[in-house]
Amino acid sequence: MIYVFLGQGFEEIEALTQVDLLRRAELSVQTVGIGKRDITGSHGITVRCDLVDDDIKPEGLDMVVLPGGMPGTLSLEKSEAVQTVIDYCVQNDKWIGAICAAPSILGHKGLLNGRQAVCFPGYEEQLAGAVLSAEPVCVDGRIITAKGPGVSIEFGLKLVEVLTNSRRAEILKDSLQCRG
Repeated sequence: MIYVFLGQGFEEIEALTQVDLLRRAELSVQTVGIGKRDITGSHGITVRCDLVDDDIKPEGLDMVVLPGGMPGTLSLEKSEAVQTVIDYCVQNDKWIGAICAAPSILGHKGLLNGRQAVCFPGYEEQLAGAVLSAEPVCVDGRIITAKGPGVSIEFGLKLVEVLTNSRRAEILKDSLQCRG
């Protein structure tokens, strides 16, 4: 199971692209609303989530995905459920994906210390102890970080790759008509 958390003011491209790509790869994904089921993104798009954060159980979780956007990232960081799931992933060697401003959540928890990571420009100081990467998408251990909305497909394909294999991600990339 993969949880994609949505807080009020989330970045729609960063969240929904991941849900779409992971489901195209036939992986089990659920959107999780912080505090309620209907969550509105930073550009006025409202999404009805599969679950509310109070309803989740981390057991059986393979990955958590944290989209950026403001104030969505702040909502995620304040959520006890998000913090619990991040801790579960760390303790059980599960994947954590964070894009745009959301890697700051991991930085504040000390999870990026000594790791390669990337974020939306201007949030670098929030990545406490990270080795900043020049790459748009960065994998270090079980943590995947990405710069922002413009690399959402690349980020999503990396999520698919680590959960399945590079061939499956490549087939998905080709089916989407991505360049390169």
